[in-house]
Amino acid sequence: MKGVADAINVTDGAGARSHMSSLAAAALLLESGIEPILQLTCRDRNRIAIQSELLAAAALGIENLLLLRGDDPSAGDQPDSKPVFDIDSVGLAEVARRLRDRQELMSGQKIAGRAHFLIGTADSPIDPPAGWKPARLKAKIDAGTQFAQTQFCLDAGVARRYAQCLMDNGVDAFPLLIGIAALRSARSARWIRDKLRGSIIPDAVIARLERAHEPVREGRRICLELVEQLSEIQGVAGVHIMSPGDDSGLAEIAREAARMAQHASRRPASQGPAEETSGAWLLHLQ
Repeated sequence: MKGVADAINVTDGAGARSHMSSLAAAALLLESGIEPILQLTCRDRNRIAIQSELLAAAALGIENLLLLRGDDPSAGDQPDSKPVFDIDSVGLAEVARRLRDRQELMSGQKIAGRAHFLIGTADSPIDPPAGWKPARLKAKIDAGTQFAQTQFCLDAGVARRYAQCLMDNGVDAFPLLIGIAALRSARSARWIRDKLRGSIIPDAVIARLERAHEPVREGRRICLELVEQLSEIQGVAGVHIMSPGDDSGLAEIAREAARMAQHASRRPASQGPAEETSGAWLLHLQ
């Protein structure tokens, strides 16, 4: 993925299961010349441990953060594990911003070094009903969040209406990275839609996968079509490509998506609204 994606997500105990430390994995990526996005959850650490992780990230030169609540342990493979949740994701963003901007911990203790954090959060697009307000996202932005990566949203129409609603409610110039995937089968698509809260996969996408003689190839085609469609939406700054369970062929998909995104960012004004996304189109992988 080096030289293909702008950054790679490093998950923190995804699915409430044990994986290698996200901090260690992010450090290894950085050593290899790949920009990591370090995920930190509130599930497994109290505020003392969380601040220690943030200090370590700053010392290692890891700058991109995605700060999350984290899946409840009851959803994982060790359901008897005790959750912590000493602070929530909004509080965690405030801790990271305070460490970066004021060079101090929650206790007020000053630190000598500098933390150059870019603070991100998770978001879930919806087809906004009348009168809906993005109150939770605004609270995260007020706490210091600077970008958001979304759950799976394989419906460009929903993404367009959601982005417009955010702008109508004063959430503009805020980078929104839409979560997409190269689905391998209709069965996989249904599982994601039904099991992963907040995921949006239209029936039409599932039907295409069901009809396809080569569903893997069709899933890749759908993914790249979405990249093209999303690149034309004002308020969408990029895509977050996820590949649950299988990363085969992901480099090829990412390379083509990057080419399409670069083309969209250079499109002249006469060819439509894509210039309003500017050259800030980003490609993230997980």
